[in-house]
Amino acid sequence: MFHEKKKSLIAMSGGVDSSVAAALMLQSGYKCVGVTMKLFDSEDLAAPPSGCCSLSDVEDAKAVAFRLNMPHYVLNFADDFKESVVRNFVETYERGGTPNPCIECNRRLKFEKLLQRARRLEFDYIATGHYAQIEPSGGRFILKKAVDAKKDQSYVLYMLTQAQLARTVFPLGSLTKERVRELAAENGFVNAKKGDSQDICFAPDRDYAAFIEKWRGEPAPWGDVIDMDGKVVGRHRGLIRYTIGQRRGLGLASETPIYVTAKSAENNTITVGRDESLWTRELVAVSINLVVCDRLDKPLRVTAKTRYLQQEQPAVAEQTGEDELTVVFDEPQRAIAPGQAVVLYEGNTVIGGGTIAGEACLTTSQRGVV
Repeated sequence: MFHEKKKSLIAMSGGVDSSVAAALMLQSGYKCVGVTMKLFDSEDLAAPPSGCCSLSDVEDAKAVAFRLNMPHYVLNFADDFKESVVRNFVETYERGGTPNPCIECNRRLKFEKLLQRARRLEFDYIATGHYAQIEPSGGRFILKKAVDAKKDQSYVLYMLTQAQLARTVFPLGSLTKERVRELAAENGFVNAKKGDSQDICFAPDRDYAAFIEKWRGEPAPWGDVIDMDGKVVGRHRGLIRYTIGQRRGLGLASETPIYVTAKSAENNTITVGRDESLWTRELVAVSINLVVCDRLDKPLRVTAKTRYLQQEQPAVAEQTGEDELTVVFDEPQRAIAPGQAVVLYEGNTVIGGGTIAGEACLTTSQRGVV
């Protein structure tokens, strides 16, 4: 949805998507200013040499803005990023969870801090290169999937509030990735063929444990590995090195494949078991955000997914507290990880979602669900 003759800040990461979003906003009559968020200070975090948030990304964003004859500025959000995103990432891992820093970056920076800055500068909207759609309906703003199902990013945007949705534009929601690259080439952008970033920007080598230990300045404490009966069967090298469903790197001999089925920060233990121990039909989510309504007054038939790349699964969602959702799937789901998000859909519409709580570690047999 476009709003002609309005002012918009364009969040420019240096990638092809945000660059084309800027071009489309200008073509639609917006008065635009491009901004790139500086997320790293060298004394705190080693800025990645390439990929998302690197110096080359800033230069690409500036080059695109220059070609579009659009002002461009770099805004320093390094302190906010460190406290709201990186610290949350570290502490969630230390508590035994599996965080999603991209969701937190969207929640705390792109659609909170950046939108606050836009308001102070008297801009009407912010625009980003996310693949999703926003539509007004019944006095609310509804978040919907992108046309390009392969690029849809509604999962990492479920936490957007009504106030944020009202002042956000997603110009790419109705386009395919192929068309976006064509538009970038037609505009002569330097990043028209640039690849998509797949890694967490502050740990591009995916060695999350090494990053956390460097952040803390000390190694993670080792602890016991226990089986489903509580018997000690080995030692782990720190909770931060393991995720629910992990099989490799356990260092345990077994006649049958065994997996990480649970983690306890309180006891500093990892529980291992067979594959059947990973399956559950029910989860509890907290820190919830509902998009289509203020509250679920009754159980709702939905589809849901607990990981970004997971195919949606049929389920029933019920609000079981002021800040709690219980989701029961039709069929058991494998390796649901506390700390990740569960996002609920009705067709192409995002109902809402929340952060999966520790209750998700309970297996089908522990819950008595058949």
